[in-house]
Amino acid sequence: DIVGTRSAVLILREAYYGTRRFDGFASRVGITDAAAAAQLRKLTEAGLLTKQPYQEEGKRTRHEYVLTRMGRDLLPAVLALMQWGDAYLQSGPAPLLLVEEATGAPVRVQVRSASGREIELEELGVRLNEEYAHQLRERRRSDATG
Repeated sequence: DIVGTRSAVLILREAYYGTRRFDGFASRVGITDAAAAAQLRKLTEAGLLTKQPYQEEGKRTRHEYVLTRMGRDLLPAVLALMQWGDAYLQSGPAPLLLVEEATGAPVRVQVRSASGREIELEELGVRLNEEYAHQLRERRRSDATG
């Protein structure tokens, strides 16, 4: 629900590129001001962006949109979508390259274990989180008695 639209993902992409001001989002994403305002409001209410006031000399106070920790933590998912699109939807070379700023070395999103080993799909397991299951049982018990 939060980032399920094309414009929401593109606004996040622009925030990762350093865009902070409303006009920048609307023009770079190529959507109307009304659509940009709606998406920025939605992303702010969800906690991915926060509004911070700024004031240019001689002008009224306005707000810019800054990524929160929650928004920054979504970066690997957005980069993975970009990487996937470059591999399967882009004819020819990718228009943008993800690189380490200091060295220019390529950057890729990968699934790795805590030990750092890359995990292939066939090696990936899914297990019930016992802590979650315990909390769920406690919540149900509390709801039944109260």
